[in-house]
Amino acid sequence: LPGATVLLCLIDVLHAFAIEEKGDVFKGMACPAFLMFDNVAYLADMTFELPCNCKPEEVSSVVWYFQKNMGSHKTTVLTDFSGTLVVDSGHIHAGSDVLKRFSIRMFSLIVFRAQVTDSGHYLCGTKKGDFFYGYDVDVQPTEHITVAFVDRGQHIQDDYTGKLFGLFTTFWDWTRCDRCGVRGEQRRIGLCYIHSARLHPRYRAALPNITSCGSNAVPIRFQRHRRIRRPEVAIRSCLTPCLKEEVPEEGVQAISNVISKLGEKPWLPRVPTQFHKQPIGIDLIIACPGARPEHAVAWDKDSVRLYRSRYLIGVNKSMRVFIDHGSHLHIQRVKVNDAGTYFCWREGKMVAGFRLSVVYHRRRRRKLNDPEMMYAVKTIGMSYIVISIIFIVIHVCRCCWR
Repeated sequence: LPGATVLLCLIDVLHAFAIEEKGDVFKGMACPAFLMFDNVAYLADMTFELPCNCKPEEVSSVVWYFQKNMGSHKTTVLTDFSGTLVVDSGHIHAGSDVLKRFSIRMFSLIVFRAQVTDSGHYLCGTKKGDFFYGYDVDVQPTEHITVAFVDRGQHIQDDYTGKLFGLFTTFWDWTRCDRCGVRGEQRRIGLCYIHSARLHPRYRAALPNITSCGSNAVPIRFQRHRRIRRPEVAIRSCLTPCLKEEVPEEGVQAISNVISKLGEKPWLPRVPTQFHKQPIGIDLIIACPGARPEHAVAWDKDSVRLYRSRYLIGVNKSMRVFIDHGSHLHIQRVKVNDAGTYFCWREGKMVAGFRLSVVYHRRRRRKLNDPEMMYAVKTIGMSYIVISIIFIVIHVCRCCWR
């Protein structure tokens, strides 16, 4: 009990120290007299965080505003007016409204699984309408992304240079190898950027006269040209050893561990496994637990490696089983031979397994009180009545004409 009391006291002290340190940050940074927008770019389905870098000391909670275009009369308020909204990212669905995909923590705005429609201006302020800090967010799409396999000798897009502007790709660092102990793959994401001396001066970037292609700083007459360049993904092979796990010395292992190992199957990986039963003919999407689009994720079916060089979306024209750019495994029109165990790798470590069983639909006879049967009877009856009325009207009109 005394130890627990001391621990709780230390946690309170550290929490107060963190809040005090946060307050010192706001004291040392004054808000600009003229509101500027920092340019940031992300790929669709990524989660991003926007910190409110400055605010007056007397403001205890902030309100975030979203505005699609500068000067637009439609503004979305992203807050519960107390700054305590918490969203579980595990229940976020792609394509849902931004009002269901955000959270505010320590004055920072977190948007989960960002979509292209989330691009625009984000402003940190108060519920009275005072603005302190702003961001120009550019979420670039993944539908027509350019893919280059380095092992095949493929190259990225060449830079485009025009009279008034130039287009190029800025690449992130290579991810970790998505598998260990066997051949894996690395991925490198590249986003589209533009270089021009005619960008809007109200937008700030890391380098002068450079901003992302979807930024509002790009003049309207240049925006139609930015469509000629798309985000890119480079993929290459890799090989990295697995980290050795610490094994207890002989004689230290518990008897229960020894007994449990006797019933294990040595050919199956020791990862948490979920069991799924799906009917034949449906479309199935499997996500790796805890994985984000920027993570290195890989998939295996039993002992078969599902490499992106063969299973990445868009590699073949007709693909029934593929991996999208968000690292989700898609199985369209599930067949009987799709049954098996699918293993998921995250950041070079196998983390989960999915045991898939495929079953047939059971045929059953329809009853008159079934909702589907009643709907079909009503539809057929109404159609028959309408056709009969049209038939009678046509014959009456012919008789009158004669």
